[in-house]
Amino acid sequence: MRDTRESRLLLVLLIAIAFALITVDIRGGEDSPVDGARQAAATVFGPIQNGVATAVDPVGNAIGAVRDSGERHDRISVLERENAELKARLGSDDRNRSRARELDKMLKTAGAGQYGVKGAQVIAIGAAQGFSWTVTIDIGSRDGIKRDMTVLNGDGLVGRVTTVGPNTATVLLANDPDFTVGTRMEKTDELGFATGQGDRPLSVQLLNGKSKVKQGDRLVTFGSQASRPFVAGVPIGEVVRVDPARGDLTRTIYVRPYVGFSRLDIVGVVVEAPRTDPRDAVLPPKAKPVPTPTVTVTVTPSAPAGEQPQGESQELDPGAAPDPGETPDPNQPPNQPPDQGAATPAAPGVRTDEQQ
Repeated sequence: MRDTRESRLLLVLLIAIAFALITVDIRGGEDSPVDGARQAAATVFGPIQNGVATAVDPVGNAIGAVRDSGERHDRISVLERENAELKARLGSDDRNRSRARELDKMLKTAGAGQYGVKGAQVIAIGAAQGFSWTVTIDIGSRDGIKRDMTVLNGDGLVGRVTTVGPNTATVLLANDPDFTVGTRMEKTDELGFATGQGDRPLSVQLLNGKSKVKQGDRLVTFGSQASRPFVAGVPIGEVVRVDPARGDLTRTIYVRPYVGFSRLDIVGVVVEAPRTDPRDAVLPPKAKPVPTPTVTVTVTPSAPAGEQPQGESQELDPGAAPDPGETPDPNQPPNQPPDQGAATPAAPGVRTDEQQ
């Protein structure tokens, strides 16, 4: 339709008619005069509306689903991030508690030996398949760390410092094949040298080939001159195997170290040696064996029916009637009184009157 004066007048007229019909419909309520026209229009246009809705609804639902999916994805992302933060916080708390226990144990060990230590954390570990068993700690020369200092933790000897940087240091572990430390047996004071064997027990050469050693005996460090590289009295481990004595000058034993070298975390570097040798004071107390209760059962055999129990005696009357509960022996004649006229056999070497 062209935009002319007549078309504008027609549009205004239609709008006025529409407002008039709306006003009449509202005022008429249920008895509106246009109700019949509305029903007729619904009858004609209703099927068309249903068809259009059927065709358009999937598209609208898809659009709504996409919009809702984005919102759900954002919400899931937020929840996942919150869960990750919660797990990290819980894990951090558990980790902190574990580190606190390790630090407390290490400080108790240092206190028992009167060692002046500086705490450190293991920040890197060398590959077991490499040339050496080493770890890197987070303190160095700026913290007063020097080469050939003893390193320990709450369980015992960890190793010695080999390389020192400004902020880090490298520790050669006691299970490294190039590691050797002087040892002393608990109580007997037998001396020897322990050498690392990787993930196997330490090999210890005792200087006395006739020394008496048994499984479960414990060893500590003997100590070095001026306490470098080893201070005295640091626990090393327990004897797990003893080679038989063969008359050699030395004797080989195998020691399981106290320290778990694959799970090191908190360690201490001994920066001040004790004034006196702590001897065996740093060793943990031995666990007392728990007695195993034993029960002894003595079985007493019961006497057969009719047999007299041992330890009891009973006088039997020859003329008495047999017990009704007993079964008479058919080969034994019944009890009879002794014949007064029967001759009594004489003892050998004695003659009777009739023989005389």
